[in-house]
Amino acid sequence: LVLQDMRFPFFVDLSRPEDVLNHTCNFYLNTEEGISVGVWHTLPASQWEKSARRSPEWYRETLGDGTPVIIYLHGNIGTRWDKSSFGDSTGDPSEAGLTNDALYLYHWVKKHSKGSLVCLWGHSLGSGSVSHVTSSAVDALILEAPYTSIGEVVVNHRFTKMYRFLPGFESLLWNIMKMTNIVFANDKNLKSLISPLLILHSEDDNVVPYHMGLEVQKLNTDAHVEMISYSASLGFSHSSIYLDPNLSGVVR
Repeated sequence: LVLQDMRFPFFVDLSRPEDVLNHTCNFYLNTEEGISVGVWHTLPASQWEKSARRSPEWYRETLGDGTPVIIYLHGNIGTRWDKSSFGDSTGDPSEAGLTNDALYLYHWVKKHSKGSLVCLWGHSLGSGSVSHVTSSAVDALILEAPYTSIGEVVVNHRFTKMYRFLPGFESLLWNIMKMTNIVFANDKNLKSLISPLLILHSEDDNVVPYHMGLEVQKLNTDAHVEMISYSASLGFSHSSIYLDPNLSGVVR
């Protein structure tokens, strides 16, 4: 469910993003006492030529240059920015902890953005953390492959298909998730949404069924909600919407 020990990309020193990415700076934030989370700050194309051999302080100043800032919250596998227990961040995974990390980073970026638009982008598991901030006024939200609740994803996942016939299997799953404090009920949390929301979902998603994205879109909220669907013929599935050549235009 939460594969925080799968530290992709493999065999990479996460404190040195320059080994795998250009125009990127690593830093750490203490989101609460004893919890340190790692963040990669990747610059927009407009800043690339100026970024050579620049300090972390210079990177921080670019947050306020008027360019929109996107905070990307990855799914159950991946790195940077790293919620508690992911990558080289400390702490243990919990719904409250992951949400607190997201809120802390958002407010930290807003503090340094000098009025620049700040967008929270949650992919898959990351959409659960984003959905928790909906009762607060944030600039904009993007949910990529969002689910109704994490339990519905697990129950419908291909890996659990062989066990569904067992009596009480579904109840057991729900109880385990409640015991581990990881539920992420997007279908409930998003009902208090007050910020504009863009949903991205591919019809051939083999992890989070496409119909869940549709259900999220139809939730009764007072906010502006828009959904972009991708045809199964494109083969984007769960993790390849970034291959859409028009994605930057869609987000704008």
